[in-house]
Amino acid sequence: MLGRTYEDQVCSVARTLEVLGERWTLLVVRDALNGLTRFEEFQHSLGVARNVLADRLKRLVEAGVLEKVRYSDRPERFRYELTPKGRELGVPILSLMHWGDRHLAGPDGPPRLTRHHDCGGDLHARLVCDRCERPVPSSDMDLSYADWVPQDARTS
Repeated sequence: MLGRTYEDQVCSVARTLEVLGERWTLLVVRDALNGLTRFEEFQHSLGVARNVLADRLKRLVEAGVLEKVRYSDRPERFRYELTPKGRELGVPILSLMHWGDRHLAGPDGPPRLTRHHDCGGDLHARLVCDRCERPVPSSDMDLSYADWVPQDARTS
């Protein structure tokens, strides 16, 4: 059974949960991907307690997902900008959203649509083989341990 932290896990999913594995954190990243940058914007969008939001923003800055940038000296004010590492979370966040759209949307359908800015086409997060460049369904995916992972560290 996993504890509250996952540092002993030899697993990238577990390590990612150390950074993003709490719902407010994912929602902060979602809002940052949607262009929010200021504490008050996040607080208004999420309705989360100020101390919880401050903690999540601090952790995301420490993890290199967000960068804290001063935009005013008097009064001292900061905005939170996605780093390149943070912008990479667009694909997994989009994948989670699309999964929710398929399985949890209400009778009116998905509440948000993802479209290509240039041509207006719908966007889809997919697995694509880097060798043959074809889309691959998850049912055709093999998941195995890297050779460097010790046998006793493998969980399944």
